[in-house]
Amino acid sequence: MSPTSGTGDAAGRSRPAAPLTWLYAPGDRPEVVRKALVSGADVVIVDLEDAVAPHRKAYALDATADLLADPHPVPIHVRVHTPRDIPTLALLPGLHGLRVPKVTHATDILRIAELAPGLPLYPLLENALAVEHAHAIATAHPAVRGIALGEADLRADLGVREDSGLDWPRGRVVVAARAAGLPPPAQSVHPDIADLEALAAGCARGRALGFFGRAAVHPRQLPVIERAYLPTREEIDAAREVVEAAGTEPGALALPDGRFVDAAVVQGAHRVLALAARTA
Repeated sequence: MSPTSGTGDAAGRSRPAAPLTWLYAPGDRPEVVRKALVSGADVVIVDLEDAVAPHRKAYALDATADLLADPHPVPIHVRVHTPRDIPTLALLPGLHGLRVPKVTHATDILRIAELAPGLPLYPLLENALAVEHAHAIATAHPAVRGIALGEADLRADLGVREDSGLDWPRGRVVVAARAAGLPPPAQSVHPDIADLEALAAGCARGRALGFFGRAAVHPRQLPVIERAYLPTREEIDAAREVVEAAGTEPGALALPDGRFVDAAVVQGAHRVLALAARTA
């Protein structure tokens, strides 16, 4: 799938387009990674961290380096285990970005950027201190192209028992990304691959909070994420009506059904139509 069109940031600049689906695959299972590359995910994330047992870390790094020795049609990111992984990977032609776990300070990103000059970086905020520093991390270096929460670790750090307990950190990272001129963050993974109904409900909640797209741990989750984040036919028709009305009558106006339309509403309608173009 192609990325969405960019939208303006807080200063009126064009923001980078955001992928919709990010599929994790364990780095010590090259056959699973190759299946992920043909799954339809927008980005494949090869995981050298939580998905790999300690005694398999060295093999996972070597196998990932072999994979990245050649370019691939789907962007591949790597979630590194430690900064020591980076020199092995940084110059390989198949690598499109680094997912950096357990970032807590802007200085963490500066150190990573020195090890991987020119590579897009995606910090993961996984504890309370990281959430407090979200905007500083998001603006730490031009190589930062997006931020996201690592909700499993964050949940443990905060002692959160209900999903709603993460709403404030989620809102915080959405606002920090927007203020930094970055794409909206993708949601963290839903770990239960059998409960697609809960995944859909979580995606609907994430969309309402301002997230865009979601990371996945199994290909069967991808269509659910896409359906949740792509606009419905009703949303597309409503957005088209707004754009057409704004084109014929500039300034604020009211549509026949009572909806009030101003510049912000028109901007939102254009975003809906840009998303709808993904399905064309």
